[in-house]
Amino acid sequence: MKEIHNILAINFGGIGDEIFFLPTLISLKKEFPNSKITLALEPRSKGICSLTSVIDNTILIDIKQKNKYLEMLKLLFFARVGKYDMVVSSGGNKLISILLFLTGIKIRCGYDTGDLSKKLLTHPMPLNKNQYACDMYHDLIRGITQHNTKLPQINIERKETVPNSVLIHPGVSKISVQKNCIKTITPQIWAKTIDLLVSKGKRVQLVGGPDDKECIDDILNCVETKDFENLYGTTHSLKDLAELISGAEIFLCSDSAPLHIAVSLGVKTFVIFGPTDDNTLIPKTDKVTPIKANDNCELKPCLWARRQTTCEKLDCLKITAEQIVDTIIH
Repeated sequence: MKEIHNILAINFGGIGDEIFFLPTLISLKKEFPNSKITLALEPRSKGICSLTSVIDNTILIDIKQKNKYLEMLKLLFFARVGKYDMVVSSGGNKLISILLFLTGIKIRCGYDTGDLSKKLLTHPMPLNKNQYACDMYHDLIRGITQHNTKLPQINIERKETVPNSVLIHPGVSKISVQKNCIKTITPQIWAKTIDLLVSKGKRVQLVGGPDDKECIDDILNCVETKDFENLYGTTHSLKDLAELISGAEIFLCSDSAPLHIAVSLGVKTFVIFGPTDDNTLIPKTDKVTPIKANDNCELKPCLWARRQTTCEKLDCLKITAEQIVDTIIH
């Protein structure tokens, strides 16, 4: 393949999606070390740039606003004037292949969504959603490089590990809450988990982001022990949170972006899973352990695959504090 100088990567979604996309970008950088990578992403996820050096430039495209088609035209404009040699785009929408073709970029990598994509893309790749998300994204460049970066890697200044510590991040994204996608246990169960961990001699730290204030307040109103560290409000950026996670001996969280930061750092992590699929959201490694209810629901995992919101029963999230603590300690 000819020398590649400029690469445009397109990946819309939350911070978790951008972390999943990092192995793809890292492999491209390994294959083309002298290239510059520009990432087109949503404004809500721009914090990813503080965690990695592999992204040289960004284009912010707010596809969630009402004028999303104007935003896509903006992306097309930047793509055409940017003198890119290659474009790589995630997403299974059939219109993506048309968008990539209209950029005029010679090398176009996207998912095979049918006959049109086979004609418009130079590298139409199979879309396999039944695998770890990092592998799914990395499939986009299987025909471009032999490099195979398996896990996300982030570049931060790691903190010294706090002995016997359990760092708890109970929150989920604000968008999940707004969409009625309940993916975590109640504040009451989080509070009891803190009480039990402290009673077992663990040094418990509680943290959350701006979206988690209500959840944190509810936990603080329910928790009985005072012998833990409330670190809410001490992290002011994604990088701050990543550095805090890097110093945890154990990280306990919900299915949300902090989980994927912990995976990138190789921190021993336990994560609450309910309606989502742990097989696609965490790698096969002894560093990450899913905690799930024994509900025997035939539809689980249902969120995204069968539903766009969670059901009212939420049997899949009937996880006790005792189960969580037993899993962590044993």
